[in-house]
Amino acid sequence: MTLRVWAPVPGRVRVRIDGTDGTDGTDHEMTRDGEWWSCETETGHGTDYAFLLDDDETPLPDPRSRWQPHGVHGPSRAYDHDAFAWTDRSWTGRRLAGGVVYELHIGTFTSGGTFDTAVERLDHLVDLGVTFVEVMPVNSFDGTTGWGYDGVLWGAVHEPYGGPDAFKRFVDACHRRGLAVLLDVVYNHLGPSGACLDRFGPYFAGESDWGPGLNLDGEGSDEVRRYVIDNALGWLRDFHVDGLRLDAVHALNDRRATHLLEELAVAVDALSASVRRPLTLIAESDLNDPKLVTAREAGGYGLHAQWCDDLHHALHVAMTGETRGYYADFAAPSALVRTLRQAYFHAGTWSSFRGRTHGRPVDTATLPGYRFLAYLQNHDQIGNRAGGDRLSAHVPPGRLACGAAILFCSPYTPMIFMGEEWGARTPWQFFASFPDPALAEAVRTGRRREFARHGWDEEEVPDPLDPATVARSRLDWAEPGEPGHRELLALYRSLIDLRRSRAELTDPALDTFDVRGAGSWLVLHRGALRLACRLGGQAGEVPVGGEVRRVLLTWGEAAAGGCSVRLGPDSFALVEAS
Repeated sequence: MTLRVWAPVPGRVRVRIDGTDGTDGTDHEMTRDGEWWSCETETGHGTDYAFLLDDDETPLPDPRSRWQPHGVHGPSRAYDHDAFAWTDRSWTGRRLAGGVVYELHIGTFTSGGTFDTAVERLDHLVDLGVTFVEVMPVNSFDGTTGWGYDGVLWGAVHEPYGGPDAFKRFVDACHRRGLAVLLDVVYNHLGPSGACLDRFGPYFAGESDWGPGLNLDGEGSDEVRRYVIDNALGWLRDFHVDGLRLDAVHALNDRRATHLLEELAVAVDALSASVRRPLTLIAESDLNDPKLVTAREAGGYGLHAQWCDDLHHALHVAMTGETRGYYADFAAPSALVRTLRQAYFHAGTWSSFRGRTHGRPVDTATLPGYRFLAYLQNHDQIGNRAGGDRLSAHVPPGRLACGAAILFCSPYTPMIFMGEEWGARTPWQFFASFPDPALAEAVRTGRRREFARHGWDEEEVPDPLDPATVARSRLDWAEPGEPGHRELLALYRSLIDLRRSRAELTDPALDTFDVRGAGSWLVLHRGALRLACRLGGQAGEVPVGGEVRRVLLTWGEAAAGGCSVRLGPDSFALVEAS
């Protein structure tokens, strides 16, 4: 086996083979070839190895490690992708258009917190009707539990979840059930513990609140960019993942003529042609710039979709009345209607939270709605609240039902956060498990101070390092069968089934989509279908713009007749009209 490593910084590189936790073993000198070092060794699948730079005797893991069974500070382990026996050869993938996405965190989706225990719950997702499972980051990070965004070895699967073979078993099991898999990846920063890439080469450029950022446009950045793109292609090719969710791409500092995102999109499209299945790139972006999801032929970056926080914020304010922080701008009476029509609320308009104008308008005549993911909740919008409280902690069941109806009857790609479909009462809180006491205390203190600045009492903030915080955040799988939860779950299934059976509901055309509202009522026009909702307010008639011919689905006090629907507070009716 040939071991190679990009290391332009050190003047000498050795590799230590079969060391126990990297502390002993046999050292081999590596040969330099430009900025790369190589060594022929009698290693194979399952062999531990680590690098020694210059005369430092501290062994370091491989920056391109595929397996870290001893954690991020231990040696890497050689891993042969060809050794896994896949059963998904007939899998042809899924296109995002018309799909439903389900976001989950492996460590809290089940009580076991592993890929194998997650497989046991996949049939629930099939019965629900989702088509994409979006898995929060599974790259190797320091500690046993965490959100995954503090990863430092991006190609190695977190060992406490089961390691690389277990992740492949999970993907294989998803494909067997017709579920595509999206993986959340983080290229805008590395975590605060175990980030030693700069010992090898000029990987880093600056620090953020989250950790060191990558050198994407400075001297030596060609190989750093290659490092990112190879990592992305590895998940898609070697782990058979169907797409990537790119975390916080607005934090990628890249001033090159061809942005990293465009370069990545070109590489992924080429791989998609090779493996003959759709591969999807979904950005999380705070820029409100449709250029990200505009085709390269039209001057865009060519990503396939993006999370759309403006849609979330408008729905959240309409459902909860909360107007603190970035929710303030969405308190305007027309905010929900305006955002549903054009995807972005801030489209070259004033943002009081930012103190400046923000965003650019979406061309609704050319951009399809499916390129924007809409959601009532996600890991950020729940977990970055002081107590990790879900909508179900504040919003009555009828209003949750109305929110779900708007989500699934919109022209956007709907996304659900795990447990949302039954109104889970378990919170989803911020947690970590850094072994370093000083770092753990810094995270604990910093978290409390951050929330104090936003108006929460420090006492409201759970200790992120307390194992009880993780335990509270795990789903309770007894809830779906209980009264109240059972009915909401049935509604989600019905809405997803209608979305699948009625082409009007998956039509992504934004220029023919209409939504009207006044006060507490809202009507979405989807071809011959009308979704009439009342979020709170008083009972009354809601005009639907046509003669009601048939009622497809209702919740709460709802009665249709003539050209209107009579709705009580927190009720909806989905009807067919002439």
